[in-house]
Amino acid sequence: MKKINKTLCFVVLGASVVVTACGGGGGSDNSDANASQDKGVKPVPVTPSPSPAPAPRPAPAPTPVPSPSPSSDPTANTGSGSGSGSTPTPTPTPTPTPTPTPTPTPTPTPTPVTNNTVPIIVDRTLNGINSLYVTATICYPGMQGSSQCATVDHMLLDTGSVGVRVVASALGSALASQLPAQTGATNDPTGNAPIAQCAQFNSGYTWGSIKRADVTIGNELAGNLPIQVIGDGAFATPSDCITNGGLSLNTISALGAKGVIGIGPGIRDFPAAAQTTLSATYYYCTSSGSCTNTRVPLDTQVMNPVAGFMSDNNGTIISLPALLPGGQLTATGQLTFGVSTQQNNTLPSNVNIVPLNQNGLFATVYKGRTYSYSAIDSGSNVYFFPDDGTIPTTLVWSDKWYGPPSLLSLSANLKASNGSGTPATATFSLGNATNLLASGYAAYDSLGAPMSGAFIWGLPFFYGRNVYTVLNNAKVGSQTGPFVAF
Repeated sequence: MKKINKTLCFVVLGASVVVTACGGGGGSDNSDANASQDKGVKPVPVTPSPSPAPAPRPAPAPTPVPSPSPSSDPTANTGSGSGSGSTPTPTPTPTPTPTPTPTPTPTPTPTPVTNNTVPIIVDRTLNGINSLYVTATICYPGMQGSSQCATVDHMLLDTGSVGVRVVASALGSALASQLPAQTGATNDPTGNAPIAQCAQFNSGYTWGSIKRADVTIGNELAGNLPIQVIGDGAFATPSDCITNGGLSLNTISALGAKGVIGIGPGIRDFPAAAQTTLSATYYYCTSSGSCTNTRVPLDTQVMNPVAGFMSDNNGTIISLPALLPGGQLTATGQLTFGVSTQQNNTLPSNVNIVPLNQNGLFATVYKGRTYSYSAIDSGSNVYFFPDDGTIPTTLVWSDKWYGPPSLLSLSANLKASNGSGTPATATFSLGNATNLLASGYAAYDSLGAPMSGAFIWGLPFFYGRNVYTVLNNAKVGSQTGPFVAF
């Protein structure tokens, strides 16, 4: 996710609106039984100069910030067909009148049950722009429907990162502390020390314990899932997390959301951490003040909730309406789970398919230049791309946005990083950020900001489209994930 003021692969909030850009990290590990790939690029904190590798950020206030009908039984409802009716008398036996056979009533075809959808919304409740939110219920494992649950609204829905992360205060202190701690770090000599994580996004970092929880989104449940509880205060933030992570996003106001639902193409957030001890990533903590960098097995890592569902677990579809010119106060849409698993999520035959590499990236060709670091990222609140040499820019809330004097109609080609296949052409609009943001709306489809060395298709790309994200190794017809489609 990437953000402007910038938004994290969400947007960072401030007194003004922030641009968000996401991008969680990880790589693929095909030994993972759940096997899909996790976004392999570790998010990098946003700096005042354009960052070549955007990562997740939350969206802030109005400043820029860099998902056979039952057939009736033919014999069931029929009558006997006749009655004997003869009477033994000397008079002739009357001819019996046949009893009419009732016509079976046709069994109505049942309406297909579509329990794989959930509403999503873009609004300014938390002062963000182009921040896409969903609601999730988080429970103590095995205790759904009990008092040991919290329903958390305004979780940032992010195709640019992987895993569930929730701010401790949104859970409540009792539930946050009661959730079972994740243990099992590879080089933990005790074998039972709690694991914590520093998750870096382009706009900053989140620090907190890894816990186990049941996560329900709509009617879909991912049971006993490793999640990050942000800002729970259980362990002091390690120095390398602060140094590498930049701005702390450990509160709702800083994050611009009550948490993050990362539904990118990966299964685990940092598969490379299963093989290598990475700086500012995973730690085991033997005391509140002592956390040590560590390797962690895949099954202890923060996990994509979609991959944990019992069904409809191969990907997602984000559907948002086209916007009115100049933006809208709010926008509501739908997140559908599964791709070609039910009648309501079939992948169209004429859809544009863009294969992803094992880091969840593809290439964008824009004005003759190729940007191999490209992603379609619902956690970034604007289009991030380099063209400030020719397109005028404007300062809003001390951030640089694109500000052409009139609306521009632009296009680019999206293709596999290795150049294979047929490129997909995407058109997009770019407006003047100063004029647009003066409205105070939440939803805009033509906001952009400069970024060098990368092309991030943020939330503006999603308006008026169905955007499909298919997980690593998942099969949809003849196509194998990871891929995105629109």
